Amino acid sequence: MRDADDLTCLLDAWREDIESVPFPTFAELLIPAQKQRIAPGLTATASVQVTKTTGWCDR
Repeated sequence: MRDADDLTCLLDAWREDIESVPFPTFAELLIPAQKQRIAPGLTATASVQVTKTTGWCDR
């Protein structure tokens, strides 16, 4: 029972220590502007690959 009392005292001291530090507050949240990306062109070329094991062809 003595160990439980010691742990309770340590926990209470830890809580008091944590609560003694004020939580930071922000008056205004500033998020920097994101860079805009350009979409790739729609003219893409595709290559056809046939595998010897399956005979699969992408057409």
